[in-house]
Amino acid sequence: MERGLNSDGVKGVAFHRRADLWHRVAELGRAAREEVSAERELPDSLPFRSWLYPAKGGGRTIPIFKVLLSNVCNGHCLYCANRGGRDCPRYSLKPEEMARAFLQALQAGLVEGIFLSSSIVDDPTRTMERLVATAEIIRHRYGFRGYLHLKIMPGAEDAVIERAVELADRVSINLEAPGRERLRRICPEKDFDGIIGHMRKMGQLIRRGKGRAKAQTTQFVLGASGESDREFLHLMPLLYRDLGLRRCYFEAFRPVPGTPLEDRPAEDPLRQRRLYQASFLIRDYGFSPEELPVDERGNLLRDVDPKLAWAMGHPEFFPVEINRAEPEELLRVPGFGPRTVSKILSLRSKGRIRWDDLKGLRIQLRRAAPFILADGKSHDLSSTQVHRPR
Repeated sequence: MERGLNSDGVKGVAFHRRADLWHRVAELGRAAREEVSAERELPDSLPFRSWLYPAKGGGRTIPIFKVLLSNVCNGHCLYCANRGGRDCPRYSLKPEEMARAFLQALQAGLVEGIFLSSSIVDDPTRTMERLVATAEIIRHRYGFRGYLHLKIMPGAEDAVIERAVELADRVSINLEAPGRERLRRICPEKDFDGIIGHMRKMGQLIRRGKGRAKAQTTQFVLGASGESDREFLHLMPLLYRDLGLRRCYFEAFRPVPGTPLEDRPAEDPLRQRRLYQASFLIRDYGFSPEELPVDERGNLLRDVDPKLAWAMGHPEFFPVEINRAEPEELLRVPGFGPRTVSKILSLRSKGRIRWDDLKGLRIQLRRAAPFILADGKSHDLSSTQVHRPR
């Protein structure tokens, strides 16, 4: 194996084992990119590689081997590039082939972990069994102990899902839409309540420490089913608090030629950003869905982030005296996150905090200043304006 350009046009490395294998790896890597993203990804010239922030990344991006086991699909999700019946090349890998390709990329220093997913080839359980078989080869035959993410197939049997939780560092299953009718509209074969049941089962296994997996996630497609932001927001407490999900991912809909939604306009990426912000407020900041301002259509405001929108609508709550406020009150201040609040609590345990004490904390002081007092004093607002990030 050597650096260069192989016969299939995969830049960066030439593999001298079965050109057909690496042609399929490249094509299935491209097919994986056609799917909406289940992690925060950065683009890469290698079709089988993505740069992700995984569960064990230590706050850094790591290169992940991300290739579908197959893009042959019997499902008919209206937005999906790999949906059954769409005219596109179809490829599959056997578990041994996927594991061997990953090992070669790992040994070449191109990747550090793997994200295993697939279209549903025949039935969910058999597809899931092939994904698990791939993970078992990687873990046990090759002794790989690094990051492994397994996508769960909706409708798979409990036993194979439990085995996935035992093998993976993270598991995920896609909800796609915020309710039964919305999901049925865009993914007619998928069962919303069944997916929630899978999440509940995986959450129980993770809490009991039944395997390597420490977290589960899900993802949604924004704008494909005509849903409002309010529908997503009201689902968040169930996902985060009851089912214990680590994170919900949102992907703005993009039309794919040859699908039933090819003429639907692409969704505004700013909507995606606002939903992430609102999702974090519910997960980490103690906000309820009802508190977050929405417009007459039930969508978050686009021109201001949801936390600042709430603060501007509740002048009676401010200013907050940082020397006396409870942590929950400090978390309501625009510009203050959990880390900032932790810094403030640590600092005030040593004495009263004044404005000069805050300058060395590397916090968003310019944004927070209009909403706080320090030792009874406000900041000089002539040099501070409310910041409204896009």
